[in-house]
Amino acid sequence: MEYDPFLLALLAFLGLIAGWINTLAGGGSNLTLPMLMVLGLPPDVANGTNRVGVILQGVVAVRGFHHYGKLDTPSIWSILVPSMIGGAMGALIAALMPNVALKPLLLGTVLTMSAIILLRPGFIAPPPGTPVKSVNDSRVAWWGLFFAGIYGGFVQAGVGFILLAALAGGLRYDLVRANALKMVCTLAFTSISLLIFIWFDLVEWVPGLILAVGTMLGSYFSVRFAISVQQNTIKWFLFVMTLVSCVAAVLF
Repeated sequence: MEYDPFLLALLAFLGLIAGWINTLAGGGSNLTLPMLMVLGLPPDVANGTNRVGVILQGVVAVRGFHHYGKLDTPSIWSILVPSMIGGAMGALIAALMPNVALKPLLLGTVLTMSAIILLRPGFIAPPPGTPVKSVNDSRVAWWGLFFAGIYGGFVQAGVGFILLAALAGGLRYDLVRANALKMVCTLAFTSISLLIFIWFDLVEWVPGLILAVGTMLGSYFSVRFAISVQQNTIKWFLFVMTLVSCVAAVLF
């Protein structure tokens, strides 16, 4: 398959923006999925190809947060279990079924997140000193991570909002550490998803790797920004991105 060089350059640029957005909040795939389809990829192949960039941005983000001491490594395994189970299930659904539920799922997710941030800001941005809960002590958080895995395995776009709701809202992490764990979860279940999409021959590697160059750069700069700003700034950036995701879901 031949690709327009200009469109590939635009894909890399949108990947940079998406990597920055995904690391700090979520919804970056609302930019990259339509662009992959503009390149001529069918929706299911675009969905699979998009995971290449998501995985490599996750590697950069996780290393960055760990470097700055913002990654709660002792809790990683217990948080990964429900999200990875859900991710495998979601990817199988995406590979075997048409994405008929994409738009309703995305709109429902981001609208709910917007309402929570606006009406109950303390839920998604716990006050400093709030004790962190264990996944084993919060069934709501466990099921939230499981649902996030299913949703992320199925379509990816907007999954960061669900993960932040579970990690910051359910387990009471501050938004910086919640973002760090969010990227670990995304990296884990997206790796499983990508293997499934590869098995079903739903990945185009040339645009996928070009996209990844952009997402990795965006993620690198986003981590540096996240650890230097106040939590309130991240909270309102998250709110804006949920609204942008709503518009993107309607348009695309």
